[in-house]
Amino acid sequence: MTKLAVNLSMIFTEVPLIERFALAHSHGFQHIEIQFPYELSIDDIQSQLKLYDLNLCLINVPAGDLMHGGYGLAGIPGREIAFHQALELAIEYANALNVPSVNILAGKQPEDADLLPCLNTLANNLKLACHMLTDHGIQPLFEMINGTDMPRFLIQNIAQAQEMLEAVHHPALKMQFDCYHMAMMGEDILSALKENMDWIGHIQFADCPGRHEPDTAQIDYSSIFTWLKQSAYTGYIAAEYRPQSHSNQSFAWKDKYFSNNHTY
Repeated sequence: MTKLAVNLSMIFTEVPLIERFALAHSHGFQHIEIQFPYELSIDDIQSQLKLYDLNLCLINVPAGDLMHGGYGLAGIPGREIAFHQALELAIEYANALNVPSVNILAGKQPEDADLLPCLNTLANNLKLACHMLTDHGIQPLFEMINGTDMPRFLIQNIAQAQEMLEAVHHPALKMQFDCYHMAMMGEDILSALKENMDWIGHIQFADCPGRHEPDTAQIDYSSIFTWLKQSAYTGYIAAEYRPQSHSNQSFAWKDKYFSNNHTY
């Protein structure tokens, strides 16, 4: 059975990160994810998880300057040492906080760099990540991000992700499937989920366009959630959206689609 999570990096942003654990608990969530938890100490996060009986199910490897308009780390030739250091920090947090999965953001092709060396660098860094993460019992993931929101991102669609899986050729490596990003790339979400379920390790959702909560735009989440709950998928499905108004008023979808799901 699927496990429902809420992303504390995009939801409940009305308050500082340290205060969002309580809000997740108050809305009935047992599982949370944080894109980059490193602004908080491990001890601070541990105390919040224990206080509110929460499970941190996903974090990202630090991505360098990617979230501030830069190129990132994982697929950038010459930044291999920085990526290795970022990976070690992610493992430190994941080990201490019992995080089952860690996501690696590929980064963007620099304007002065050819694509093939970037993809080769990404493949090599993903191989390293698979080796290091699985040594600690952690699931390695990598994510497709649409090229409108993040131009020149190295892995934008499912076909490119499939090619990278073949290049890395490690049985532990899985896709992190973000429904919003795939809808932005023109993918049929339900068909894509069905066809790639064996290679998907984590699912995130927001509506499209707008990246707000479900039922605010065009994605048919009724069909998607119904199928997921009946499928063999046992991983997490995580709300990662920008609330259309206030976070506390954005959970009508939860009551509609998950009111009988006792796993969240």
